Amino acid sequence: MQTRLVVMERLTPASTLLLADAVLVLHVAVVAFVVGMTCAVLVGGPLRWRWVRFRWLRVAHVTLMVFIAAQAWLGRLCPLTVWEQALRAHAGVPAHDGSFVAYWLSRLIFVELPWWSFVAAYSVLAAIVLGCWHWFPPRRRR
Repeated sequence: MQTRLVVMERLTPASTLLLADAVLVLHVAVVAFVVGMTCAVLVGGPLRWRWVRFRWLRVAHVTLMVFIAAQAWLGRLCPLTVWEQALRAHAGVPAHDGSFVAYWLSRLIFVELPWWSFVAAYSVLAAIVLGCWHWFPPRRRR
C-alpha cells in the first residue's frame, strides 16, 4: 500500500488522469473481449471456426469470466475500476469525469443498476462461457 502511494504522489494530475484513461481503455477492452469472445464461440462453434477453439484463447476467456463472476459474488468491484477511481481521486477529479475518453468509455461500460443485477448477469454469462467450453471444447495441441 505504501509503495503505491509513493508512486502516485510522484505523478502530476495530468499524467494521473492520462493513466486513469489508459486503465479505462484497458477495462473496455476486457469487457469487449469477454462479450465478443462469448458471441464468437456461440456463432463460430457450430460453424466450425477453428480459431474459436484455440486453447490459450479459451483459457483466458474462461479465467476472466470466472474471476469477474467471483468478484461480483464476493461483493467486490473490479480491480480495474478500483484502480481507475483511485487515480482519478488522486488527480482531484470525480470518478467518470474529466476527459473525452473517460466520459464516453465510462458511459459505455458503467450502468447504474442494483448490485444483484450485476451478480445475476455475470453468473449467467459465466454459465454460458462454461457451457461453451463443454459444447465447443478447445482443441488440444497435437
